[in-house]
Amino acid sequence: MMPAQEEPSPGHGMKPSPQPQGGVYSQPAEGSEVPADKEVTGSPSRAMPEPPEGGWGWVVMLAAMWCNGSVFGIQNACGVLFVSMLETFESKDDEAMVFKTAWVSSLSMGMIFFCCPIVSVFTDIFGCRKTAVAGAAVGFIGLMSSSFVSSIEPLYLTYGIIFACGCSFAYQPSLVILGHYFKKRLGLVNGIVTAGSSIFTILLPLLLRVLIDKLGLFDTLRVLCIFMFVLFLAGFTYKPIHPSAKHKESGKKGEKKFFLFSRRKFSPPRKVFNFSIFKVKGYSVWAFGIPLALFGYFVPYVHLMNHIKERFAEESNKEVVLMCIGITSGVGRLLFGRIADFVPGVKKVYLQVISFLFIGLMSMMIPLCNVFGALIAVCLLMGLFDGCFISIMAPIAFELVGAQDVSQAIGFLLGFMSIPMTVGPPIAGLLRDHLGSYDVAFYLAGVPPLLGGAVLCSVPWIHEKWKQKEMRIIGGEKLEKMLENQTTLLPSSSGMIKKDSDPVI
Repeated sequence: MMPAQEEPSPGHGMKPSPQPQGGVYSQPAEGSEVPADKEVTGSPSRAMPEPPEGGWGWVVMLAAMWCNGSVFGIQNACGVLFVSMLETFESKDDEAMVFKTAWVSSLSMGMIFFCCPIVSVFTDIFGCRKTAVAGAAVGFIGLMSSSFVSSIEPLYLTYGIIFACGCSFAYQPSLVILGHYFKKRLGLVNGIVTAGSSIFTILLPLLLRVLIDKLGLFDTLRVLCIFMFVLFLAGFTYKPIHPSAKHKESGKKGEKKFFLFSRRKFSPPRKVFNFSIFKVKGYSVWAFGIPLALFGYFVPYVHLMNHIKERFAEESNKEVVLMCIGITSGVGRLLFGRIADFVPGVKKVYLQVISFLFIGLMSMMIPLCNVFGALIAVCLLMGLFDGCFISIMAPIAFELVGAQDVSQAIGFLLGFMSIPMTVGPPIAGLLRDHLGSYDVAFYLAGVPPLLGGAVLCSVPWIHEKWKQKEMRIIGGEKLEKMLENQTTLLPSSSGMIKKDSDPVI
């Protein structure tokens, strides 16, 4: 995935391109520099070199893997923290405690995605490294401050907003930076990186259970701050790729006279929010279908542990269900990430359709499981197709909008996802408080993935029709230009013929 390219600078001997419609622009401050990892212009001489497909990219991949693991491992293990919060803050006079506590985890997950459109702008302006490091620092502060609260309400701010916003600023650059180092292996690398959250989802529930039993909720949150500190250090590995000497040499002569002015003082206005990507019909439908499918997606992660506590009270190893989801989710990310490399173009969306079909059905089957072994089987299948949905999200965005706009395309999509991810778990908690069980909540949680999958089925067909229409428009414009060139050349050509024929006569 590549960040959006800048417009060509007028100082490079090129005409400044007209301001595109649908975008919001901001003029960089006097003396400000474009970050090194974003220093790409429309000039061929300063174009981003081909991804190296390895080298330092493997270190970046491991750092991005830790980022996915520490951010979403904690989020996916929130069921353990949810039960501990209920036990720590529960009041006999408060009948809606499940509803109130569910807001902490759902607000945290929702804010991670809600901030993504803003993070994509920061990534375009400041680069991946600075954005990720600053985000990890904010996340550390939020998580540490969460360990000093005395009631559930302050956690909405410290854990649900500050910690989540920091995680968002650390997470998004980890997706964008991979496109700087990989192209041919991007699907596989995305699968490996997103498998990081699966590994942490397998290990963290057990670790959190041990820590909570021995240290309590607040000291456990302080231990988790170590993960955020390592994430802070990992952000420094997002080293930008500079154009090679060969790339620089080809445009050296044309750029030398404008070197002092072209970057600092006469930078063109930079696009902040690129709303023109919604003109791509396939992306618009995709960005609607994914959030529609996710209204029930996060419900099992938040409420499954409490459901097991109520339905299977005699079971001692309740955390094993989250481990099962994590194990098969990791397998699914690697497996379907690799399969996606062989599926041409936008047809990768069909893999997401299949994944939402199974996620919806498995959610509806959770209340039907009266045997703990059956519930484990359901969670294994749910995790497998959860990994499929996540690992191919970035490659699909790349296919729909191209390398230039993929950063903001992912940002907008994740922002839209924040609404269903935030709303779903509290509604499930409210149903539990009023009905006394989670059965109806899990049945309803399975409906949105089925609806969203049905919408996504149309994306490849819509995108293909849109591309054909665009090609016809472009072909017509080219033909019109050719005719204009011919009409301008004909008078001058006839004059030359007449001048040459005079001496002969």
